[in-house]
Amino acid sequence: MRNLPIIIPLSVILLICLSVTSAYATVVHKIRIDGIINPVSSQFIIDAIVRAEEEHAEALIVELDTPGGLLEATRDIVQEFLATDVPIIVYVSPSGARAGSAGVFITLAAHIAVMAPGTNIGAAHPVTMGGGGLPGGGEKDTTGSSVMAEKMTNDAAAMIRSIAEERGRNIDWAESSVRESKSITATVALESGVIDYILPDIDSILREVHGKAIKLPSGEISIETRGAIITLYEMDWRQRLFNKISDPNIAYILMMLGIYGLIYELSNPSSIFPGVVGGICLLLAFFAFQTLPINTVGILLIVFGILLLLLEIKVPSYGLLTVGGATSLALGSVMLIDTTIPVLKVSLGVIIPTVILTVLFALFVVGLGLKAQLRKTKTGKEGLIGMVGEALEDINPQGKVLVNGEYWVALSKMEIQKGQTIEVTGMKGMKLLISQVSPPEI
Repeated sequence: MRNLPIIIPLSVILLICLSVTSAYATVVHKIRIDGIINPVSSQFIIDAIVRAEEEHAEALIVELDTPGGLLEATRDIVQEFLATDVPIIVYVSPSGARAGSAGVFITLAAHIAVMAPGTNIGAAHPVTMGGGGLPGGGEKDTTGSSVMAEKMTNDAAAMIRSIAEERGRNIDWAESSVRESKSITATVALESGVIDYILPDIDSILREVHGKAIKLPSGEISIETRGAIITLYEMDWRQRLFNKISDPNIAYILMMLGIYGLIYELSNPSSIFPGVVGGICLLLAFFAFQTLPINTVGILLIVFGILLLLLEIKVPSYGLLTVGGATSLALGSVMLIDTTIPVLKVSLGVIIPTVILTVLFALFVVGLGLKAQLRKTKTGKEGLIGMVGEALEDINPQGKVLVNGEYWVALSKMEIQKGQTIEVTGMKGMKLLISQVSPPEI
């Protein structure tokens, strides 16, 4: 009990020391990019850099696993990497991950490039929005597309050379990853001077890079990361939604759903719900197409194919229009995304079922809707026209008739005798306009 007055002050002092230590501990921000590099993921990375600068983070770790992406989005990221005063650490992970295509540019542009064991990097072929992929040194021809592809290749090669030169990395390999589609493992990348470290986890990165000199636009600093607190930031729900929509398969499905909805609405007016849903799906698809290298010919083939399928309903062609429509739709779907990167193309596993469903939808669902519109009305005024009945009295020009089990006052331009068969030709107010049915010839 004598020591109690001493213990309490020591506890308070200890808590104060811990609080002060926590207050002055270094903070490292971390984000994860897992998927295609597009305008959404590009903006997410740029926002993370701005936030790290504003909160005076010691560094920003970008955990990366990407098959590639778009050149414009990649260029925006690289520009931010080269201009920021926050040290950027790109970590290609986990084991089995890759920094392909656009990921090569991003990794080389980092102040510190790290890869996990069992990862790979290379084949730097980002694509342009509305353009094709960057061919890796294929045979040249005199077509405009080949000339444009060569220009894009040269532009990407010059860009990656300047990045490698700025960061002191292997310039020759960087250029060959664009021109020759070269891809290497993490071990070879370290031996070739492409990356700085091979490390198994984030904690080992913080220990290893502690004290490393980093060259920033504002000057050279010594990074202090040992014991740093990691703050993880993730995409908000809107960014996650737009990022998912930008997936080629999702964008393609949204486009087809939008077309289904509008076709159904046009063939069955006043349905409302299919038209509203179809319009929303089409608008979302158009947003996604802004982030993808869309081939205009592919879109035209899809639209042409659907028109052929709709014509089959009205123009009997013994299946020729159906075959042509399905073929056009399939070709347009394959050509829709203009790129050489498989992950940016629409999957055949999505295209084939969609084409089959579209053919069935056009031939059966829409066909039934059109047939219902063309079917003769059986009720009301329109339903009476063409019906036959019996004159209950002499009609000249007015009299009573029996039609469909009901008594009507009828008008006729010619005299009709009682008991004769009559046919309804129209209505005037609540009176039937009739004519005499001629007896069959013998």
